Amino acid sequence: MNIAVIPARGGSKRIPRKNIRPFLGKPIIAYSIETAMRTGLFDEIIVSTDDEEIAETARSYGATTPFMRPAELSDDMSGTTPVIRHALKWCLDNGKDVDAVCGLYATAPFTTTEDLRRGHEALARAGAALSVTTFPYPIYRGLRLDETGRIGMIWPEHMDARSQDLPEAYHDCGQFYWGTRKFYLSGREFMEGDAEGILIPRHRVQDIDTEEDWIRAEALYKVLRETGEL
Repeated sequence: MNIAVIPARGGSKRIPRKNIRPFLGKPIIAYSIETAMRTGLFDEIIVSTDDEEIAETARSYGATTPFMRPAELSDDMSGTTPVIRHALKWCLDNGKDVDAVCGLYATAPFTTTEDLRRGHEALARAGAALSVTTFPYPIYRGLRLDETGRIGMIWPEHMDARSQDLPEAYHDCGQFYWGTRKFYLSGREFMEGDAEGILIPRHRVQDIDTEEDWIRAEALYKVLRETGEL
């Protein structure tokens, strides 16, 4: 069986109650749950939370909350992979024969069913897959500032290189993390070389960590919905 695991702790600080805050009319976590359901890939969509209000909201949109996340995985320092691994181990300990897991962020309304399907297909080629996107400017032309404010190139060997001649660079865009059971139980991380990158266009990527991000995300979502991309 395949499961989706949506981490959604209750203690978000920069945007209070972020995971269930209304995003264009419904809790933002509902978008991730509904997208996962539409793929038809998942036997169960689990929300891992330490918060009863989040759990109740998740269940109302079709997810399950078969356990409450332990305190040691619910603070500011808790990483995504350990939370997903905990959910997988809980399932295995309770008789669920899980083949693959997709960790899906609660605040990822720009994820599409096609994105998730591409990630799942990648598991036949790699042990894991995650959403990535390109940097908007060549990172090899990046600058540093010293304590006096003077600038210098981080990679001075690229001083005279044209932007178009530099290699493309990518970063995790914080939407989803597919992995086989073997990959998650191995303790390996996604950046260690086993994972395949699923390219998401930059115009469909938006971190949502501040109030300004939230406003921008709602405006962007409206545009993408009007153009038929969502």
